[in-house]
Amino acid sequence: MFIAGAAAVGGFLFGYDSSNINGAVLGIQRHFEVGDGVTGLTVSSALIGSAVGAWFGGLLSDRIGRIRTMQLAAVLFLVSALGAMFPFSVWDLAIWRVVGGIAIGVASVIGPAYIAEVAPPAYRGRLASLQQLAIVLGIGVSALVNWVIKAVAPVGADGAHDLNGNLGGIEPWQWMLGAAAVPAVIYFVLASIIPESPHFLLANGKIDKARKVLREVEGGDVDTKLEDIRRSLRTEKRSTVRDLVGGRFGLLPIVWVGIALAVFQQFVGINVIFYYSDTLWHSVGQNTDSLLISMVSPVINIIGTFIAIAFIDKVGRKPLLLIGSAGMLVGLGVAAIAFGNAVTVNGELSLPGAWGPVALVFANLFVISFAMSWGVILWVMLGEMFPLRIRGAALAVGTAANWVANWAVTVSFPSMADWNLSVTYWIYAAFALLSIPFALRFVRETKGTAIEDVS
Repeated sequence: MFIAGAAAVGGFLFGYDSSNINGAVLGIQRHFEVGDGVTGLTVSSALIGSAVGAWFGGLLSDRIGRIRTMQLAAVLFLVSALGAMFPFSVWDLAIWRVVGGIAIGVASVIGPAYIAEVAPPAYRGRLASLQQLAIVLGIGVSALVNWVIKAVAPVGADGAHDLNGNLGGIEPWQWMLGAAAVPAVIYFVLASIIPESPHFLLANGKIDKARKVLREVEGGDVDTKLEDIRRSLRTEKRSTVRDLVGGRFGLLPIVWVGIALAVFQQFVGINVIFYYSDTLWHSVGQNTDSLLISMVSPVINIIGTFIAIAFIDKVGRKPLLLIGSAGMLVGLGVAAIAFGNAVTVNGELSLPGAWGPVALVFANLFVISFAMSWGVILWVMLGEMFPLRIRGAALAVGTAANWVANWAVTVSFPSMADWNLSVTYWIYAAFALLSIPFALRFVRETKGTAIEDVS
């Protein structure tokens, strides 16, 4: 539990670094005097780096080891946080976001892969779920930290806390971005304590160290486990993208399934809630404290993740995906109807009567449905669904596809929401609907299967 939890701190930074800009968006817009288009590019710039980090993270871990790769990601997280805290322009802020994105991409690959290699099959689903739990905790803590920073920010002429006021010599939104330096240091320290993966150690001829790690982590018949890993390594080579080529559509069918899982997880629009919720609720007239309202979704996200952890090794991956897709469809559909009833008051959108609470409730039904299914299961399955002979390259491609899809949704949302917020949510609902036949037809259950036996 400690080893898996320590590895999952990369997931915490994944969630924290990708969503801490949520509370800073309005401050950034006012400080640099930029509109929705530039804002979308700045927020989404981290995702470009994430796709790059995901692409190379698996290959890097095969070369320098899982632990060194985690340490490298921690350093990149730290550099990004400090750089984003003191930007000279919106464009160098975007560059520091790209650096942080590379770290996020690396962490998103190395966490599930490492946990899958050290976890016993009977508990692998629950231990791998710690990665997603850490992600949603990171999202939640970033919302809490942002709220605290905003609460101590100086009060402006309009009586509201000013994100562009003077707080300790810099503006509050800068503190929001710089706070990510603290968990980055913790991640580096923890990554320096946990053992190297026995798969990597055996692959590099360090048999005694691999035996010691297996004895400490799993116990039981260590020699049999060593032989199982040796057997898989004899048939395994360091995979490249060339190894993924085949089938009727250019790639092996299992690779397409991984890519589709990754894309569906993002095209339902989940990260709109976490990257733009402050501006979203502000834009539809929920002005009492839009940042405080934004904290509801991360809490619900955490609850949903605990539900997934409780049931993923009992119910299985596929049934949870189907239940989650149905819940997301209902939540997104009703939220779209609610946003369709928005009216313009004094030049700003507002949800009249009960439509505001309805939108909030069903947006969070969507969040809990996602958290208990697709949020967790994608990262579990990407770590266990591919045969070892293609696992490194396939994991990199699947994770990179997830980040490209995340970027597409994130960069397009400000302009789409400005065009028609209701239609935007109907588009996300359509992808939730399409995910149901996809899961039924193409997703194969991996519950209880040793990763050495996946074929």
